[in-house]
Amino acid sequence: MASPSLQHLHQNPFINKKSRDIGRHERPGLTSVSSILTFSTTTETCISSRKVESLNAVKQLHAQIVKMGDNLNSACLAEKLIHLYLKFGDFRSAAFVFFLGFLGLVHFSRPLSSLVEEFDRAGSTIFNLLVIFSELHRKGAVFDGRNLSGVIKMCAESGDLWLGKEIHALLVKKGLDLDVHLKCALMSFYGNCWGVEFADQVFEEMPSPTIFLWNEAISVNLRSGLFAKALHLFREMQFSFVKANSFTTVKIIQVCGKLRALGEGKQIHGYVLRSALESNLLICNSLVNMYAKNSKLESARIVFDLIEKPTTASWNCIVYGYALNGFLAEARKLFQEMELSEAKPDVITWNSLLSGYLLHESSEKVLVILQKMQSAGFKPNSSSIATVLQAISDLGLLVSGKEVHGYVIRNGLEHDVYVGTSLIDMYLKCSSLSGAQAAFDYMKNKNVFAWNSIITGYAFNGHFDEAFKHLEQMKQEGINPDMVTWNGLVSGYSLRGHSNEAVALIHQMKTLGVEPNVVSWTALISGCCQTGNYKDSFRFFGYMVLEGIKPNSTTTSTLLRACAGMSLLQKGEEIHCLTIRNCTFEDPVVATSLIDMYCKSGSLKKALDIFRKCQKKGVASWNSMIMGLAIHGRGKEAISLFNEMCDAGIKPDSITFTAVLSGCKHSGLIDDGWKYFDSMAKDFNMMPTLEHYSCMVDLLGRSGYLDEAWDFIQQMPLEADAGTWGALLGACRIHKNLELAEIASKHLFKLEPYNSANYILMMNLYAHANRWENVENLRDLMDAKSVNNRPAWSWIQIDEKIHVFSAVGKPHRDIGEIYYELYQLVSKIKKLGYVPDTSCVLQKTSEDEKLNTLLSHTEKLAITYGLIKKETYRPVRVISNTRVCTDCHTAAKHISEVSGREIFLKDGVRFHHFSNGKCSCNDYW
Repeated sequence: MASPSLQHLHQNPFINKKSRDIGRHERPGLTSVSSILTFSTTTETCISSRKVESLNAVKQLHAQIVKMGDNLNSACLAEKLIHLYLKFGDFRSAAFVFFLGFLGLVHFSRPLSSLVEEFDRAGSTIFNLLVIFSELHRKGAVFDGRNLSGVIKMCAESGDLWLGKEIHALLVKKGLDLDVHLKCALMSFYGNCWGVEFADQVFEEMPSPTIFLWNEAISVNLRSGLFAKALHLFREMQFSFVKANSFTTVKIIQVCGKLRALGEGKQIHGYVLRSALESNLLICNSLVNMYAKNSKLESARIVFDLIEKPTTASWNCIVYGYALNGFLAEARKLFQEMELSEAKPDVITWNSLLSGYLLHESSEKVLVILQKMQSAGFKPNSSSIATVLQAISDLGLLVSGKEVHGYVIRNGLEHDVYVGTSLIDMYLKCSSLSGAQAAFDYMKNKNVFAWNSIITGYAFNGHFDEAFKHLEQMKQEGINPDMVTWNGLVSGYSLRGHSNEAVALIHQMKTLGVEPNVVSWTALISGCCQTGNYKDSFRFFGYMVLEGIKPNSTTTSTLLRACAGMSLLQKGEEIHCLTIRNCTFEDPVVATSLIDMYCKSGSLKKALDIFRKCQKKGVASWNSMIMGLAIHGRGKEAISLFNEMCDAGIKPDSITFTAVLSGCKHSGLIDDGWKYFDSMAKDFNMMPTLEHYSCMVDLLGRSGYLDEAWDFIQQMPLEADAGTWGALLGACRIHKNLELAEIASKHLFKLEPYNSANYILMMNLYAHANRWENVENLRDLMDAKSVNNRPAWSWIQIDEKIHVFSAVGKPHRDIGEIYYELYQLVSKIKKLGYVPDTSCVLQKTSEDEKLNTLLSHTEKLAITYGLIKKETYRPVRVISNTRVCTDCHTAAKHISEVSGREIFLKDGVRFHHFSNGKCSCNDYW
């Protein structure tokens, strides 16, 4: 809609001929628009006691008010008169009183916005009000600074760009442009409608800004999200010896919490003490909140304890602080103290506990807290529901999600955009696209977040036609797709293995004028990484660099995961250098990814070095390091690190226990395994998952306690999955227990009918027992089910190139040289006592053929090639996709002795570090 320009009033349909006639003849006291309304206190009493039943009665009363005027202005009387005119549908007269009476008064009995809302409810928008203002001005009405300040505020609220500018010009002409209150209104207008830089320009025009202008300048920047700039202005304000008001001080302290600006927050705390503002309750609450968000709970508690009479808001700040930082026991204790105080818990207090449990404890506990909240008589609000829905999403409890959805509908929360978006997200994470679509369709006011959620949901589930259909609907609704929309589509394509389509979409974004950013490229790289397309991750990273996009911490973390997935130590070291150059090395997520990469690439020493240097170690960092020690066979060290973690006050999660139990199983620590498995429920109130049960089965089975492992499976409270039966089958292979192996394999063939590894393990066991008929039956079964046998391979990186040795396909180009060197090595290690273990060859062939087969094992070929091509001072690092056989393991130990070289071999399960004729696994694998 066009602006109600001061020069184009005749275009306004609101001002019709009838209303103009009424203005001239039927409104006593408004014949001359320059007449200023004056009211008496006696008239105010009259209007309060008199019953007005028609529009004519209102007009007569208005005339009486003007005649009885004794120059005592009354905002209350003006408001009542406006209310009466609106009640009988005379918007025009109400507007005249509003502009010529109410806005000119010094003290309002209620906020200006409240009265404007009353006009809106009566069917007259801000635009229509501004039209009448323009008409009054054109007819010669004289407005002072207070009138014009109110009109500018209305322009800011309605987004009327040009009328606000015209009023600014009028102020300059009248010489009112230096009025402080008008300047504040102008700054608010420009900040809302034209941009912060225009508001700053208005501010800078004042030679000596007053406290009001400084506070408004800071507020404008805060409203625009320019928190760092607001902090800078606050500092400049202090240098100008202007004292901030308590409202601005509170806002700036909140900014220090949002920005995690602890240093600045402490300085402002000092300013509060110097200015004797420590008794201000709002400021104290903000300080508590600021220290809590900066993880300085001791300081937060000191400020809280100094509050003489803490209110509910004060208690909420401290409870939220402890919950936010994961100190849930202390948060619960404070909650109980609050119940005994004068200030009682409210919904916000309960919401603090809900969010704390969601962030740091478990999603199951969130549902328990919700039940307690309702039992205490508190009704969950939109914030409570959003937190609960997120917990349900994490647990995948679709039925519970539907129950919450029912509560939302019964309590009229379904039209809350925040709740609606959370419902969509919950249904999507619970794999219910139909539920997400229903929740989306029911929303009345769909914002860009809701559209992005449903579009991304369809994209992530591979329904790209539906995703683009919603994209077109979004445009038709007048909502422009933003960067999040496009990045969601890119990520969806990449996660579904359509990396080429994802790249094409990035190029399409450019043609539409949307410049792909670091998030776009990282979404593409991350999708490839999650689907195991590690090579594509590096390829697209190269494209990203060519586009001039600087990687962020998420990009480098993703690349490090790709390096870990392929055990590319050299490439990982290059990314490590990149993190140092980009100053992302200190980021806890990057540090954790570096620890994980070095562990999985065979460089445990570097992983430990980074772990010890990391200043902000979260539970993920500890988990990565404990798991790294576990897969390298250092079970005792993994347990020691776990105890150190607990002593440091870091609460372990389920992944931590998986890592500890893995350390026990890789090192044969049965007693320790039982101890930590039992402590999960006993000491940490954590129920073991199937992954923990599988670790225990593996631990018992590897150690030869197969009967105990079988009994353990029988007594499990959960139904055994493929991981559990696979652990038992693997143990049966080690100890050649065919009876239990057949039971385990029967379950595995049902659970994983196309996993070739299970068939191969059973064929190996049958072959070892000379039951060749059973071997052939399994081969026939694999053919009937079209199960493809995964070929064994090993690879080694020499300089920049990866050399792959596979049991099938074309042989390596240097295979002749490799075999020559391997024969020499075998001759040398036989003198040390090496005897080929032909039992590892599970084929019905002659002994000589078995010896030749042993020589062709890919691990031996890769190790030999490394010895030929790598410098003598460098260790040989080989990656294999299958568990190393007994013969290759024995040969590698002897080769490390005769060559004087370190050999690192990562098989399908763990690392083996061969040095001076010994292995880090102590022959336990």
